[in-house]
Amino acid sequence: MIVWQKAMYFVTNIYAKSASFPPNEQFGLTSQVRRSAVSIPSNIAEGYGRNSTGDYTRFLQIALGSLFEVQTQIEIAFNLNYISENDFQILFDLSREIERMLSSLIYKLKK
Repeated sequence: MIVWQKAMYFVTNIYAKSASFPPNEQFGLTSQVRRSAVSIPSNIAEGYGRNSTGDYTRFLQIALGSLFEVQTQIEIAFNLNYISENDFQILFDLSREIERMLSSLIYKLKK
């Protein structure tokens, strides 16, 4: 599934970029943005493994919520100068692509 693959790529990028966050953020923003990012493909996979469209849709909605969390967290990281404007834009653009894909899939499953 393409959205899962993109979400996996996104997580890898989040880990790489958050590795340079200050050490005092290890249990703060670094941990939070990583957990939120990991939640995206994890919920896509878990929902896919369920035997009902309703469950799948619910897990996709959870993944979408986690994506919104990451979008907020990377903006916080940018505002605190933990990531560059270029890195922020790359991450944000990828997150918006995943957002559109998840929203489209949820819409189709609800029909």
